[in-house]
Order: sequence, then C-alpha cells, then structure tokens
Amino acid sequence: MQAIDKIKAKGIDEVWCVSVNDAPTMSAWGRECKAQGKVRMLGDGSAQLTKAMGVELDLTARGMGIRGQRYAMVLDNGVVKQFHLEKPGQFEVSSAEYVLGQL
Repeated sequence: MQAIDKIKAKGIDEVWCVSVNDAPTMSAWGRECKAQGKVRMLGDGSAQLTKAMGVELDLTARGMGIRGQRYAMVLDNGVVKQFHLEKPGQFEVSSAEYVLGQL
C-alpha cells in the first residue's frame, strides 16, 4: 500500500488485485491489507480470466488446485501496455516498486 499514491501520481487511475479466490476471501484479504479505497480486490473464483490469459498454475498435486501465476500488468483504455510475469517463486517484476519504476 505504500506505493499506491506514487503509482497514481504517474497517471494510473485504478489498481486491481486479481486472484484465483472467491469474493469473500478477496474482501477479507483487502481488509487485512487495508486496501479498501486504494486497491480493487477481484476474485477470479473459477480461474476463467487466469486461464484466458494463459497464466494458470496447476498446483493440484499440492492440494491447492488451479492458481494464478504472479504478474503485474499496466493497461491503457483496455490495451495492455506492460506485462511483467514472475518466474516461479519470485517477487520482483510484479512488485509495486518495480512497476512504478517502469511507468
């Protein structure tokens, strides 16, 4: 949440967090992270968006089902301008700080 004001100062209107979870889980996560009014928390419960984007991650063998890979994306009027897909187990190119540096 620390970078949200800097990101918006660069002309980003909204920040969304999409995860393969249900709406109540996303809502609770947003409350826990104090994201209300700052980040729109969106559940992709059936992973339809995640699969359509080709970023699904099958963790069925670990008892977690289909999840989503970590990524950050910048859109302008619905057109993807930047797409940063993390390597498995990493948290670098999808961080707020990294994206802020790319704006």
